[in-house]
Amino acid sequence: MSQSPILKALSSIQTSGARTLLMGGQACVFYGAAEFSRDVDLLVLADATNLPKLVRALDALDAAVIAVPALEERYLLRGHAVHLRCRREDVAGLRIDLMSSLRGVAGFEELWARRTTIEVAGGPIELLAMEDLVRAKKTQRDKDWPMIRRLLEQSYFGGSRGATPDQVRFWLRELRTPELLVEVAAAHPELASAEALSRPAVQAARPGRLDDVSEALAAEEREERRKDREYWAPLKRELEELRLRQRGK
Repeated sequence: MSQSPILKALSSIQTSGARTLLMGGQACVFYGAAEFSRDVDLLVLADATNLPKLVRALDALDAAVIAVPALEERYLLRGHAVHLRCRREDVAGLRIDLMSSLRGVAGFEELWARRTTIEVAGGPIELLAMEDLVRAKKTQRDKDWPMIRRLLEQSYFGGSRGATPDQVRFWLRELRTPELLVEVAAAHPELASAEALSRPAVQAARPGRLDDVSEALAAEEREERRKDREYWAPLKRELEELRLRQRGK
């Protein structure tokens, strides 16, 4: 069976030696929380050693930038996303989005140290750890919040038996399904007591008040969306300035 365009692109980038971490919808697919993804979203180490390796891999895919900004270290380090479209015949039309920093998420080296590595079609693929992927998905986009919920449900149903304290803390910090948060809080009262100090949803989950849990989760989402809009506002202004400059050339 021939590889999909996504796997071919990932294999080419992996072979280049460039350090990248898969995130976005395709990472959710590999974690079992989504059925498909049309694009490849990568977190990249944007430095003078790693970026040229990635550029060579993208050149081999005949990938061209399709919008501002250009694929330059300064833009990636600033927090911008760089968007490319592949034109090589076997990956034609595949979109690749690159970033080197994410709001509310650790730096690349820390993320790399705790990455998840999976084997697909005989080769390794490096993913953001699930906890980091959850943080990265806390955006203003409507589609990301159901995905976070599915990621956490997948984690919980796949590991609730024999869970480590770290796994339980992760669920208490991040679960977005009220019934499951109540269930975890009841099963692990001491850990829930500690996490309740910093998460109102866990405070409400300890006595099992589902309506209050739902309200607290909704408040969390509103606040994260607000933070994300605030984070992207200056970057969007910079992009608009770049577009105007490009049109004026």
